Amino acid sequence: MPQTLPLKKPALRPALLLGAALLLSGCSLLSPKDKEAETMGIDTSGPAAFTLEVEAPKEMRELLEKHLELKRFRYQPDLQRRELTRLLGATDANVRELIGTLGYFSPTVTVELTDTPEEDADAPRKVVVKVDPGPATVIEQSEVKFVGPNAEDELGRSQRLTIEETWPLNVGEHFTQNAWGSAKSGGLKELQKRRYPLARIDHSLADVDADTNKARINVAYDPGPAYTFGPLQIEGAQRYDSVGTARIARLPEGQEYNQQSMLDAQQRLVSSGYYDSVFLTLADAPQQTESAAADDEKRKAMANEVTSPVIAKVREAKLQKWVFGVGASTDTGPRLSVDHVYNKVPGLNWRAVSKLQLDTKNPLISTQLTGLPGEDLWRWFVGGKIERAPAGDFTTNSAQLRFGRSKAEDRIERNMYLQYDFAKTQGPDAPPSASSLLGNYGWTGRYFDNQISPTSGFGFAFEVGAGTTLTPQRTPFGRATGRFLTLIPIGERDEETKRRSRLSLRASAGAIMAKKEADLPMTLMFLTGGDNTVRGYGYQKIGARADNGLVIGGRYLATGSVEWQRPITIKGNTRDFEHAVFMDAGTVGDELNHMYMRVGVGTGIRWKSPVGPIQADLAYGLQEKQLRLHLRLGFTF
Repeated sequence: MPQTLPLKKPALRPALLLGAALLLSGCSLLSPKDKEAETMGIDTSGPAAFTLEVEAPKEMRELLEKHLELKRFRYQPDLQRRELTRLLGATDANVRELIGTLGYFSPTVTVELTDTPEEDADAPRKVVVKVDPGPATVIEQSEVKFVGPNAEDELGRSQRLTIEETWPLNVGEHFTQNAWGSAKSGGLKELQKRRYPLARIDHSLADVDADTNKARINVAYDPGPAYTFGPLQIEGAQRYDSVGTARIARLPEGQEYNQQSMLDAQQRLVSSGYYDSVFLTLADAPQQTESAAADDEKRKAMANEVTSPVIAKVREAKLQKWVFGVGASTDTGPRLSVDHVYNKVPGLNWRAVSKLQLDTKNPLISTQLTGLPGEDLWRWFVGGKIERAPAGDFTTNSAQLRFGRSKAEDRIERNMYLQYDFAKTQGPDAPPSASSLLGNYGWTGRYFDNQISPTSGFGFAFEVGAGTTLTPQRTPFGRATGRFLTLIPIGERDEETKRRSRLSLRASAGAIMAKKEADLPMTLMFLTGGDNTVRGYGYQKIGARADNGLVIGGRYLATGSVEWQRPITIKGNTRDFEHAVFMDAGTVGDELNHMYMRVGVGTGIRWKSPVGPIQADLAYGLQEKQLRLHLRLGFTF
């Protein structure tokens, strides 16, 4: 039956990995005897009845030393010579069976037994197994076929071609059981991941001639009925609107079945906060509880094309959730936070997410209420925030209100909202308090290969707004921002890490169009510098200059970054670590002809964690002439 695994909340993943790591590290403290007993169930407390030595090519020797049946009897204390002789007689067949999985069917096997020497009665007997594997079996004929009603389905032609073109077992190649099993399952997975979730292997045969060391292999796949997504139906919902939450999944109703689309829909439901676990399956697929014969009959009775509803079996999350956090940042120092989630505000049925953050530089309190998506997938939201934040060499106390609508699709997000800002800046000769009302439209496109730890792709976003200041005077103004990021793989894949180097190119820009004398809220002005912008400089320490020479927010912004990331090996780990060298640059000013670029260069380490990349960078600001450490967790765009 086509199905996806139930997901738990993402926070469980690092906990499970940490637990596994602790268990593995504990196992590494065991002696070799203890580890052998753990894996094979052998009691090693007594003396060995015999020693075992295997003489064979390396790959074969490792296989035999691990799986020989004879190995299980080495520590049997009362093993008699007659019984050992019987076991040795069965070793020849056991060896042939094992190395046959590697494609060797004509080996020469010799088993030698050396008794305990008379001069040392305590020495164990010695068994030597010598193996000459003989010639390897090669593939003489390899055939892939498709059978059944959809064997010639035009819409599935690309999948059939992919299976045929990427079939790994070609004529003249070495035949092994592992490669044969992997090839068959790989072709089946290619069929099942799109359009044909009930695809199966109709028949397969590997005909090996041990006399000629030739193999003739063939496999026939039956794609089964072609599936199209029907509506998503949520089972187990009591507290929350199942129709509204189903829209969050964004399952592509009316389109052909795609396994990845189901996984994405499942992940969106889990990440929505309304459910603790979600299990998706096709409603019209044969059930695993039926007998094999009944399952096959039902499958044959289906039409060549099936439109099936998708069932989401859910366990709902609690109505409210509190999250307490302690953290630290190289930009803003230590912090304490309290988050509260109310999934169904009484009378409104919207979701409220509130936050209190106690921070030495950036304390804030905020809340946002968000409705469920409508039929057009747009959802209403309203939110507010009160915050104290650094603004260059000044400090700004601000309040903000937002009201609008948003829409999230597979790769694109849109926002339309009205925003009120009030800001009071503190510091020597600080500008006056100001407030404004601004209408905004934002668009974000993310085209990365992975949204958590991407290795290629690009993202682009822009936001434009028009409005008016309210105090201390009324002046119309406009505001626009844009940002871009691309990850470009370069070079060949590293043979050891199986990964490639890449370039990360990042750029952003912003501008405010207003009269020179207009007083704007400082929260709308631009500043840069810090972990996510220009490394080598303090958080929001790159800005325009006030009349007294202090750094303050400006009306124009431009930043850019070039970073080379390459895989490395640390303590044998060849997949999770990367090294990076980079150069960042940024400038902020009130006039385009009076903007001075600040440049930072540095190097860093990346670790691919389950929740995204953890990054540690050491950067030097060329103009500030200071070395800074920058730490970041996760990928965001």
